[in-house]
Amino acid sequence: MKRIFVGLSLIAATCAFIQPATAADDLLARAKESFKAIPTVVPEIADNKVTSDKVELGKMLFMDPRLSSSHLISCNTCHNVGMGGDDNLETSIGHGWAKGPRNAPTAFNAVFNIAQFWDGRAADLKAQAKGPVQAGVEMNNKPERVVETLKSIPDYGAMFAKAFPNDKDPVTFDNMARAIEAFEATLITPNSKFDQFLMGDKSALNKVEAEGLDLFMEKGCVACHAGTNFGGEGYYPFGVVEKPGSEILPEGDKGRFAVTKTADDSYVFRAAPLRNIELTAPYFHSGKVWDLKQAVSIMGASQLGEKLSEKEVESITAFLRTLTGDQPKIEYPILPKSSATTPKPLEMK
Repeated sequence: MKRIFVGLSLIAATCAFIQPATAADDLLARAKESFKAIPTVVPEIADNKVTSDKVELGKMLFMDPRLSSSHLISCNTCHNVGMGGDDNLETSIGHGWAKGPRNAPTAFNAVFNIAQFWDGRAADLKAQAKGPVQAGVEMNNKPERVVETLKSIPDYGAMFAKAFPNDKDPVTFDNMARAIEAFEATLITPNSKFDQFLMGDKSALNKVEAEGLDLFMEKGCVACHAGTNFGGEGYYPFGVVEKPGSEILPEGDKGRFAVTKTADDSYVFRAAPLRNIELTAPYFHSGKVWDLKQAVSIMGASQLGEKLSEKEVESITAFLRTLTGDQPKIEYPILPKSSATTPKPLEMK
C-alpha cells in the first residue's frame, strides 16, 4: 500500500510539473501562428540595397534640418530616435508652428509595414521620406531647393558619390529618399521579452503577461495586429462595432478615403503597429489618448464590441509592454558645414 501511495504521489507531482509546461507550449504554438520576431539583422529593401555608406548618409540627412526651408525641422524632429521614434505629441508641430492633422507614427520597425502613413498613401519608406519634406505644414520645402542645398555642401557631394557610385549625378531628391530609407531600415528593435518567448524561452513572460497574450489572441485583437510589427499590414475601419466619440475620431478626417476616394474607405486607417507601444503615447491617429490602458479599453469596445474587465485590460496592457525591444543606439552625427552658396533659411510665417 505504501508503494502504491508513493507511486501515486510521484504521478501527481509529475502531472503538476508537466501541466504548466503544456499550457506554455500551447500558448507559444498559437503565438507562432500569428506573430514573427523582429530580426536581429537589417532587412532587405526592394530596389534599394542597404550599404554602410548609404546608411551613414541617410543618418546625416535624417538629422539635418537643412532639408526644411527654415533650416529648423528635420526628420528627427517628429521621429525622434531617442523617444521611441516619434515626438510624443498629440500631433506634430511643423513649419510656422503649424499643428499637423495626425499623430506622428514611430519610425522604429516601419520597414515592416505594408505602407506608410496612417492612410497608407506612401508605398514604402522612400516615398514616405519625400512627403514631409514637401508638406507645407511640416518641412515646407521643394525638391529643387533640397537638391540645391545638398549640392552646395561639398561633404554631401562626396557622401552621395560613395553611396551611389553608379550614378553620374548622385545628388538627387530620389537618392536623398533612398538614403533615408536605408537608414530607417536599421531602426529595428529586436530582443523584446515577447520575441524571446516567441523564440522558445517560455519563461520570458510572467503569468500576467502570458494571460494578456492569451486574451490578445482569444478576444480577436490579433485579427488586425499580427505579423512582425503587430499591425501595419492592413486597413480597417476605426469603429467596427461602435465608433468612438468625435474627440477620438475627428469627423473631418476620413482616413484612407482621401487616398482611394472610395466610400467604403471612410474612417478606415492602417492598423497601428504595436511594437514599443508603451514608448509612443499618445495613441490613435488623433493622438487624443495618453493612457495605454484607456487605449486598450477603447479598442475593446470600438473594434471588438466588448467591454473588457479591469483585470483583462491590465493583463493585455502588461503583455503589450513586453513588445518593447532593444532601442537603436544612434550617435548624433556632426553634420557637414554649409558653404557660401547654400540657400539661406526662409522665415517661418
